[in-house]
Amino acid sequence: MNKKTVRDVDVQGKRVLMRVDFNVPLKDGNVTDDNRIQAALPSINYLLEQGAALILCSHLGRPKGKVVSELKMDPVAERLSEYIKRPVKKMDDCVGPEVETAVQAMKPGDVILLENTRFHPEEKANDPEFAQKMASLAELYVNDAFGAAHRAHASNVGVAEYLPTVAGLLMEKELKFLGQVVQNPERPYVAILGGAKISDKIGVIESLLEQCDRLLIGGGMANTFFKAMGFETGDSLVEEDAVPTARSLLEDFGGRLVLPVDVVIADAFDNDANAKVVAPNEVNAGWRILDVGPKTIDTFESALGAAKTVVWNGPLGVFEMPNFAKGTFAIAERLANKDALTVIGGGDSAAAVRQANLANQMSHVSTGGGASLEFLEGKTLPGIAVIDDAD
Repeated sequence: MNKKTVRDVDVQGKRVLMRVDFNVPLKDGNVTDDNRIQAALPSINYLLEQGAALILCSHLGRPKGKVVSELKMDPVAERLSEYIKRPVKKMDDCVGPEVETAVQAMKPGDVILLENTRFHPEEKANDPEFAQKMASLAELYVNDAFGAAHRAHASNVGVAEYLPTVAGLLMEKELKFLGQVVQNPERPYVAILGGAKISDKIGVIESLLEQCDRLLIGGGMANTFFKAMGFETGDSLVEEDAVPTARSLLEDFGGRLVLPVDVVIADAFDNDANAKVVAPNEVNAGWRILDVGPKTIDTFESALGAAKTVVWNGPLGVFEMPNFAKGTFAIAERLANKDALTVIGGGDSAAAVRQANLANQMSHVSTGGGASLEFLEGKTLPGIAVIDDAD
């Protein structure tokens, strides 16, 4: 992935449009988790130090092409301003005369944050005219939004048609670590997949099974494999449609797949429900699997023992409930203390390692769940494809 980055261009005195991923959770008009804002700071600070006038754009939530007051970028602008210790001028739109006037008046070191790009239906449609209007604001385009790189939208793909395009420092970091895993992993290479569903991860499961030495499966997706093995799964989450796929994966790759050998079951989906540890073929009606058991933690830790490369996407249980977080946190702890390349693939697994206060002990925690999965699957991500190749 040899792409041009912000370090390869002169930005002094130039207006730079940068796509960031400020899709952060809001509650009562306040940002409740600013990890994505913090992740963009190296690129923002670098460009400002180099004398750029910086125009930032991002989507926020799913407003479906309409203006939704709860999804305006004002709280984001406030939080960003605190971090960079300078004013951030927040616009009421991302295109139009007011934006153009404000941009023309910018000086080096100024920062403008455009309004939520998804307030316009043209954003998701990757409308060329809309993209051209956004591109006309600047002389250079920087894509630092890895979390949106798997979407072909106007603000991260369309604008690249009209401007020289380089990667930001976060995008560069994501490509470095994920690229290493895909192209040249040091072996043994072990992958861990959890989360609820197999259906949206079939491609990545097949791809990983061809690349890695062992694939550890936990979370809700393990239940579908249990069903494929003929086990009763009680009230556990199972994707009936994916059972035949799970069966064929077991037939083709059984030696590389490592499934839980014991599970924690509960008689309700509740932290305070009655719970016990059983074998996967001992789940009775009225009970549901909510975590991996202690023997599975030992089995998984043993499989990780000699690994030099580990990729993890998706929790191993319902980690939002403390009583069913043990498996997820135990594996996070194991990886944090491991001498290996450890890459956490965004989404819930990133949230879990942060909740366990172990994010800083991983080699890399990706900012894009969906994007990292597609990258690991070997897909071409549109937001990366449009970045200019390095010479």
